[in-house]
Amino acid sequence: MAMICQFCGKGSMSGQNIRHIHSGAWARRAPKTKRRFLPNLQTVTVRKAGRTMRMRVCVKCLKSERFIKATAA
Repeated sequence: MAMICQFCGKGSMSGQNIRHIHSGAWARRAPKTKRRFLPNLQTVTVRKAGRTMRMRVCVKCLKSERFIKATAA
């Protein structure tokens, strides 16, 4: 399953790891490698259109209470 919030569509972003220890002389630039920033997704049971369903939602949406969580009872 893709790492995408099923409510707002937030997905992974790309960036770079930068090593601050230079291998050798200071004349060379610090080596960089690609990396991914993944969203903090949680599985939540949600009420939608009178039905309960499980969704993978980012924590920002979860904290903002934009949707109705299903109760255990």
